[in-house]
Amino acid sequence: MAKLVLGPLLRYVDASSATVWVETDASCEVTIAGHTARTFQAGRQHFALVRLEDLGPRTEYDVSLDGESVWPEPGSGFPKPVIRTGEVRRIAFGSCRAAPNQPVGPDALDAFAQRLMATPESEWPQALILLGDQVYADEPTEATKQWLRESRNGTKEPDGEVVHFGEYARLYHETWGDPEIRWLLSVVPTSMIFDDHDVRDDWNTSAVWRKEMADKPWWRDRIRGAISSYWVYQHLGNLGPDELARNALYAKVKAQDTDVLPLLEEFAEEADKEVEGRKSTWWSFRREFGRARLLMVDTRSGRILDEGKRQMVSDEEFEWIEQNTEGDFDHLLIGSSLPWLMPHALSHFQSLNEIGARKPGWQGKAAEGIRQAVDLEHWPAFRESFDRLSRMIEKAANNGSATVCVLSGDVHHSYVAEAEFPRPTKALVAQLVCSPIHNEAPKFLRPAFRLSWSRAASWVFRRLATLAGVPEDLVHWRKTSGPHFGNSVALLDFDGRRARYRLLSATGEETASVLLGREPQ
Repeated sequence: MAKLVLGPLLRYVDASSATVWVETDASCEVTIAGHTARTFQAGRQHFALVRLEDLGPRTEYDVSLDGESVWPEPGSGFPKPVIRTGEVRRIAFGSCRAAPNQPVGPDALDAFAQRLMATPESEWPQALILLGDQVYADEPTEATKQWLRESRNGTKEPDGEVVHFGEYARLYHETWGDPEIRWLLSVVPTSMIFDDHDVRDDWNTSAVWRKEMADKPWWRDRIRGAISSYWVYQHLGNLGPDELARNALYAKVKAQDTDVLPLLEEFAEEADKEVEGRKSTWWSFRREFGRARLLMVDTRSGRILDEGKRQMVSDEEFEWIEQNTEGDFDHLLIGSSLPWLMPHALSHFQSLNEIGARKPGWQGKAAEGIRQAVDLEHWPAFRESFDRLSRMIEKAANNGSATVCVLSGDVHHSYVAEAEFPRPTKALVAQLVCSPIHNEAPKFLRPAFRLSWSRAASWVFRRLATLAGVPEDLVHWRKTSGPHFGNSVALLDFDGRRARYRLLSATGEETASVLLGREPQ
């Protein structure tokens, strides 16, 4: 009899339909709330994405494999798995969640799940947005390192480096197999996007970095394993019914009755070439949460890394993002693993470094070394894209919505920054950051984060950037909350055309509360 390995994960939910993702240890038929799907095989793993239709406002469900009930587990003390459709009043978000047993402070998502179990269902968030670093492929736990050594049995794979699909699968088992997290992901619809640690630290920082990685004998297998596992574990559930119906790869996977891993790895290799401007696939996607629209932007895989024309997102993909900022909604949410608006000094430093890295000789090499050493790879380090994003947001803020919020993580401190354009916009524009969920930065770094927000540091680095030829910013911003440190989960509560950002620490303390929105003009 097949066994449930991981899941159920509640992924896409709209007004009347949903998708639920599971992993099993053998081929089987998966049944959820009267809807069935056959598993597909990738390597030693088996997966199914079950599509549920004609749902009411509330549907309790269980999971059966070949007719045998396997979830909830017998004697489970967790609330019954449920799918809720309808109004979206609360969204949770955050990024950077190391495996539960890593020594990086308490797990804020685990603590959040425990609090929800004791909270009325009406208070649960209707969506969870995970903004990158769902797994840390470059920082495996000691248990995983030992497992790698034993499973490789003397092969020449690099010690401590996760390389293959099955090794990435272990990371997801370790991260999502925690009982409280497993329950949370079964009742709150989750949208995800990757960041560098889902593949490897500094992924696609620059053309120099890519060449350095390409020269490593194991890198080809690494990128094939990383992207193929991302497609299965994260991306597939981001897609709605119509998108799944149009997805050529998903159709091939469902139609094939043998191991599809070679097919996925071939796809992954082509997808990695997107950094050269080829549109083999897009990881960016759009979701509707009632009167809020989420545009999730891939800030890693689709980069153009020619030093003469560095772009965070290709022109074609950016055009798609711009087109989708138009519509009838109250709140526009732009999901970006990397912040748009950063501490001022750090923002100017990144734009300055981009210019330095283009210089020939030792100056360019030194700038590239600094870029990789201190992670100068955010929107301001792709200045052309930073300015284009600023222009897009300014335009979107005059299209009828009440707020335009960029949701981000990555930087290991949380904050709110309000944007101000030369001409006042009708909508409030804010950068909302929640980082990390479970990877607390060392305390000795906190003074540096605070200093990067200071006026003095901002003035110095703005002056240096101007002297180097960095253009003036098209947007100005001021920090209205933070910096907040420690592991946290953020909530975004909607009340008509108003929204409120709240930051919850792993102890349950509300460390920030910021009202977002303006009176109608």
